[in-house]
Amino acid sequence: MSMILIVAAVVSGALILGALWGVYGKLGPRLEGFLVAVAGGALLLSTTSELIEPSIEAASIWIALIGVALGAGTFVAVDRVIERKLGEDSGGGLLAAITLDGIPENLALGVALIGAGPMEVAALAGSIFLSNLPEAAGGARDMKQNGWSRARIIVLWTVTAVILSIASVAGNAFLAGVDDRWLASIRCFAAGAVVASLATEVFPKAYNEDRHWAGIATALGVMLAFALGSLGGGGG
Repeated sequence: MSMILIVAAVVSGALILGALWGVYGKLGPRLEGFLVAVAGGALLLSTTSELIEPSIEAASIWIALIGVALGAGTFVAVDRVIERKLGEDSGGGLLAAITLDGIPENLALGVALIGAGPMEVAALAGSIFLSNLPEAAGGARDMKQNGWSRARIIVLWTVTAVILSIASVAGNAFLAGVDDRWLASIRCFAAGAVVASLATEVFPKAYNEDRHWAGIATALGVMLAFALGSLGGGGG
């Protein structure tokens, strides 16, 4: 249990650090775009290798397909509501992205840590950390620019971090004996939300702020995630 608590604190703590950076630090638009693209590249690979591929092997392509479709559909629906209520550039979209893919993703992270070695833990947690930090920073910066108070922003991202930490612990404690098909569904729901958030929030934001350098940053993120996956013995 100590391992899952440490990993949950590191992964979710990235949200708080990112929010503090976005609110109090100097985060230029081009740097933010570059970092968000790196995060998107890392998620692009880790979503495939750590969530979808194991689900297909453990269950079936059909369960994976349904899970991904439900995750993507849920994210898009919630994201549209946030845009109507808060505006496209409010930062709420990135918060929705992190929360919607983060809850099932952290449930799956908790399960993955059961019997996992230190390098496998580092691989999965590292990919999530890479994505959470710049996304939280960008989302917090956008919220600040839209008139949100610093206290409100920090509280909101802290609450999100706590929720995701609880999801990790719950996954580790309660889902160890769950049927592989259910675990596959959870992982693929997370994957679907990730893919939808990459297409609608992450990559458009990165390109708008960093233009063609976003392509290089995305490739860098893919290779960083690949390196982390190699440490874990998965090769991707």
